[in-house]
Amino acid sequence: MKKDDVFYNAMLARDPRFDGKFFVGVKTTGIYCRPICPAKPKRENVEFFSNHLAAEQAGYRPCLRCRPESAPHSPAWIGKSALVRRAIKMIDKIETLEFNEDQFAELFGVSARHLRRLFIEEVGKTPKQLSFENRLNLSRQLISETALPITEVAFAAGFNSIRRFNDAFKERFKKSPSEIRRKPVKDKSTLTIRLSYRPPFDFNGLLHFYRSHAVGHLEWFEEGLMHRIIEVSGKVGQITLSDLPDESCIKLEIDFPDTTALHTIISRVRSLLDLDSDPVIIANVLETDKDMKALLKKHPGIRLPSSWDPFEVVVAAILGQVVSVERGRALVNDLIELAGSDSGLLRDGKSVRLFPTPAQVIKADLKSLKTTTRRKETLVALSKALINGDLSLEPAQDVDSFVEKTLGIPGIGPWTASYMALKALRHTDAFPATDLIIARAIAEHPKTKFESFSPWRGYVAALLWREYSQVLKKAGRKK
Repeated sequence: MKKDDVFYNAMLARDPRFDGKFFVGVKTTGIYCRPICPAKPKRENVEFFSNHLAAEQAGYRPCLRCRPESAPHSPAWIGKSALVRRAIKMIDKIETLEFNEDQFAELFGVSARHLRRLFIEEVGKTPKQLSFENRLNLSRQLISETALPITEVAFAAGFNSIRRFNDAFKERFKKSPSEIRRKPVKDKSTLTIRLSYRPPFDFNGLLHFYRSHAVGHLEWFEEGLMHRIIEVSGKVGQITLSDLPDESCIKLEIDFPDTTALHTIISRVRSLLDLDSDPVIIANVLETDKDMKALLKKHPGIRLPSSWDPFEVVVAAILGQVVSVERGRALVNDLIELAGSDSGLLRDGKSVRLFPTPAQVIKADLKSLKTTTRRKETLVALSKALINGDLSLEPAQDVDSFVEKTLGIPGIGPWTASYMALKALRHTDAFPATDLIIARAIAEHPKTKFESFSPWRGYVAALLWREYSQVLKKAGRKK
């Protein structure tokens, strides 16, 4: 069967596992759709594209019904070179629309001209053009799914001029913002939007992990719900996350005072829940081993857990060395109370403190923190390295270089460095083999070749934690 015929059959089935992995251009209408779109054009009237940029370069405009810009991102198309892939990850995290391309290119050790050339060759757009398009995509989602006034939508998308926003929006979507919105505007303090993912999706597994590693009083949980107090650019709000499995998306409720932070909030939530993971590609590698295949069948759609902020991960990793999860969580809570600032929000009638910044950790009196002197010194040394620029927690950096730098900080060993690479940088091939639970789990699978799972060994670690954390805890208590 030809590749295009496979795409057409997937389109007819409206299989959400292929959402964002290819797009359908309809020749008779001039629009392009996601494979899950309800429309079912005839085979001779369609052509297929590996990404939405290619569809637009061919002259197609995005469908108003299925909204291609809201599909899960596909890591398969974002560039052939590692440099371009790293740069695209950074673009998604940039908080301003008007970023400096020269400074951006310096992050990767190349000139802006060279980076633009690579982007044109591999993606078809420059970094700034791609960032501009991402912001327009966000604006359309806000117009379609929320009651935000269009003026606020423009600001949330990074535009300072309403006229410029209207012109850019109409050029991209062939309709004005008011033509896209078909519902009356109502003033609501809480925004609700949907973030797509490719099923299967182990939302309960993520919830279980985050509940057992809850960050102070900033996170709390109900059945099927995760609540989190967040801080962005000095302002504080709250988000609530829940799963809508029938729609293959996460329901994100945002209560935040500044709409210009929405792009950052959405980007962080996508990372927090690993929404752009492709479970089919990962399963194709892991299922070559019968033991891993059995675990995947038991826990389909495994995702990489991390945290709202990477600094929380590295601090928890240091305080959690050679102690139980419960003890590590208690130490993190104590540090928050010692060094964190008041959020201005109350929970159960009590003031909630924010997670401390590196500067606050350095200034804090850590004498009463009930951990070893070496770990306190490690916390301060790591915080200084981050402030001085000697160390970065940006996920797009070279991971080997990051591990080498962290190992140079007294008190950080191979387990901690590998754990940080996995959870803070979200490196999919990091594998903390000396972790207590993983080491015990590996002993249960002595014949399995864990090196063969590269570059998805991070998901193997997540799978082993998911399967063995409770089993091995109980075994340890019995012993």
